[in-house]
Amino acid sequence: MSNSSKLQPATSAPTQDAAATAPHFLGTRIRGLRKRRGMTLAELAQLSELTAGYISQLERNLAYPSIPALFNIARSLGVTIQWFFASEANTAPEDDGIVVRKNSRMSVHYEDGIVDHLLTPQPNRQLEMLHSRFPPGTYSQQSYSHEGEEAGYLLSGSFELWVGERHFQLNEGDSFSFSSQEPHRYGNPGEVDAVVIWVITPPSF
Repeated sequence: MSNSSKLQPATSAPTQDAAATAPHFLGTRIRGLRKRRGMTLAELAQLSELTAGYISQLERNLAYPSIPALFNIARSLGVTIQWFFASEANTAPEDDGIVVRKNSRMSVHYEDGIVDHLLTPQPNRQLEMLHSRFPPGTYSQQSYSHEGEEAGYLLSGSFELWVGERHFQLNEGDSFSFSSQEPHRYGNPGEVDAVVIWVITPPSF
């Protein structure tokens, strides 16, 4: 499935536990950027191949997006997913642009409890590094593609990866690398969280 295929994101609201622990900045950032672009919900829906009702749910923090859905929203608004990362913690002035402390990581939450933490400072340079956590049984259901290359290291758990027509089963300690221009998707088939460290260059995600 290519990135241009019609996306079918889940429309359910986040679980009570997720809603209680996840910072609610994503919807505000989507709505604010859309309005600064002078774009209506209907226009963003058409460009991102989502429904206006679903985007409205995201903007009101009633749902979390799938990874491909947020990717398409970001692309339609002229930014990368990295633009939507945010943190409630402040960065110390002496760390700015160089060091990311564990307690000040910027993050973004997706449907089903998947969370990405940005490990490189903003604005970054020629690469970005992510710490991704996938709860058991969670998957990026639609394949997507973008410019650049990416590599990953499975820190813990088990992981499935599809790159084009190829399928891979990975275990703790395995690593991978591929062209981001190939349609790809992934998920956690295991019974414990899968934690992946990603490196993407250029920072197109």
